[in-house]
Amino acid sequence: MSSTAVGCLLSPLLPRPSSTVAAAGCNCKSRSIRVRASMSSPPPPVAEFPYLPPAQRELMVEILSMVETGLGPQLLPSTVPSDVLSFQNPSGSAHGAIDIRHGGRDSTVNFILESWLHCQIPTGALNIATLLVFLNSSTDAPHLLMEFMQGSPTSLVLLLDLIPRKDVVLHPDYLDEFYHQTDLDKQRQVLSKLPQVQPYMSSSIYARSLLSPTAIAVDINCGDGKEQTLLEEIIRGKLNMICKEIVQIWLRLCVKTRLSSEVDQDILVKRDSLIKSKAIEIDLEANLPRMFTPKVASRIIREIKEAYKCIDSGN
Repeated sequence: MSSTAVGCLLSPLLPRPSSTVAAAGCNCKSRSIRVRASMSSPPPPVAEFPYLPPAQRELMVEILSMVETGLGPQLLPSTVPSDVLSFQNPSGSAHGAIDIRHGGRDSTVNFILESWLHCQIPTGALNIATLLVFLNSSTDAPHLLMEFMQGSPTSLVLLLDLIPRKDVVLHPDYLDEFYHQTDLDKQRQVLSKLPQVQPYMSSSIYARSLLSPTAIAVDINCGDGKEQTLLEEIIRGKLNMICKEIVQIWLRLCVKTRLSSEVDQDILVKRDSLIKSKAIEIDLEANLPRMFTPKVASRIIREIKEAYKCIDSGN
């Protein structure tokens, strides 16, 4: 299928999805998923992911709940303006939503970014749900990335990784602590044994270089027939277990502040800054104006840049 990619527009670290989940000329509807500033506040209806199939929706809601419970006390209220929380192009053919929250002064969290995209395409609908948590230089623990990309009822691309903050070749102890001792590769191996699961290979070499050796980047394809039930069984079964286990591992690592030397902190800040700036250049600035017009895209990118340059509370 020959097409122009539209996915991952709101996910700063990810490449565009493959042709199985992309097409030109989309007609989008979206909803934002927001972590509430107060645990007593009722969740907004949009947090139910109305456009995701039930199994994917349930898993994403549960993962967000886990992260909110683990990081809630560390997160400041969202200050994202309403025209970035929800936005569309003038014709109404493309809609998007994004929310960003910063970590508090004593938090290991730099920021948490959540986004949602629903887009009608010639082959059906494209749904993208993203969660990205960047940590600050008070810890060298990995960042967290999770994203669903679905372009048909019977297929799903999953990207789930603890993005390394150090070169694992130069720092074998880092590889051992965060990836070997935690048995992260075991989760990837369990999923890869399913006959419906194939590796997902991004066309972006740069994006691939950011991921860890244990990253889960897979295309789950249950066929072109009436196999939606099989995909739901996989999601509610092994995928549910694997995603929750990996997120739990990350939560245990990130809440433990690991003070580095001043030199190490400088390197962490520089590495993170390069990742952020490159993500804006190759993803957001290249795609958002095309979908949402330069005017709409500029305010979205401006807000993301502001979040990316926020003061690192680890210093």
